[in-house]
Amino acid sequence: MDTTTKPQTQDLPRSGGFPSVRYKRNLPHKGPSGLVIFTVLGAISAYGFYRVGQGNLEKRELRREHLWSRIHLVPLLTAELDRDTYRRNCAALAREAEIMKDVPGWKVGESVYNTKRYVGPTQIVVPEPS
Repeated sequence: MDTTTKPQTQDLPRSGGFPSVRYKRNLPHKGPSGLVIFTVLGAISAYGFYRVGQGNLEKRELRREHLWSRIHLVPLLTAELDRDTYRRNCAALAREAEIMKDVPGWKVGESVYNTKRYVGPTQIVVPEPS
């Protein structure tokens, strides 16, 4: 080995030092902040609740209007039903008189039940053969 070799020197930093190492993440901000998102969602929810409330008021008003229309139509419908019942009863008595004309002692319209209580007429609708 050669003894005249220069001694090894240690690596030293350059004058002024090394630049600092950036170890933090540098991510750009993408999209709105959490506060903006929360505010927008709150506004959308408030508008939705407002619309639901308006729909409930409208539904309540329509239900009230429907109820009052039924209340005002009940007398008309009852009178119409009474007229129809009377017409059917007269037709039934006429049919009974025609069918039972040959039976002696038959009284048209007399109740067939042995009771003094009122028994409503039975409504049997027989469709005509087509």
